[in-house]
Amino acid sequence: MKKLKLHELGRKNIEEYKSTGKIPVCVVLDDVRSMLNVGSVFRTCDGFNIEKLYLCGITGAPPHREIQKTALGATDSVDWHYEPDIEKVILALKSEGYTIAGVEQTDGSVWLNEVSIDLDAKYALVFGNEVEGISDAVVDLLDMAIEIPQEGVKHSLNVSVAAGIVLYNFFEAYI
Repeated sequence: MKKLKLHELGRKNIEEYKSTGKIPVCVVLDDVRSMLNVGSVFRTCDGFNIEKLYLCGITGAPPHREIQKTALGATDSVDWHYEPDIEKVILALKSEGYTIAGVEQTDGSVWLNEVSIDLDAKYALVFGNEVEGISDAVVDLLDMAIEIPQEGVKHSLNVSVAAGIVLYNFFEAYI
């Protein structure tokens, strides 16, 4: 076994990546305050071929030094849009036929490993603020809530870590 060098990875350039078919999944960030988390989600969206990233509320948007630090150029490859009004984004996605799934602990959450992903459906996955989670107004608009099973004391994951876990699960279902 040997570690691969960058030139051996067969990476696409931005134009090739943008023309590649995406999985029918969008990500919506609801008031994510850390620019480093935003950049990390950009990079994860790039890695898992996500259709689009919506930055809402107080969520920072490029160009920003801290976003670039963790995104490593993914702000150029991932289609994204900033909209201060998250409810406007959610309602527009619903009207386009997306199933709105919040990654949140609710009394009606379905554990991630029990989610049945309909390969004919389109999903918008909502991730919330690092402290408060998804806003109550958005929880009321969700079609479903997904919870990542956890043990331990915290029962909480960093938003970018949670995004990586959930997005990989959806990516794996579609590939």
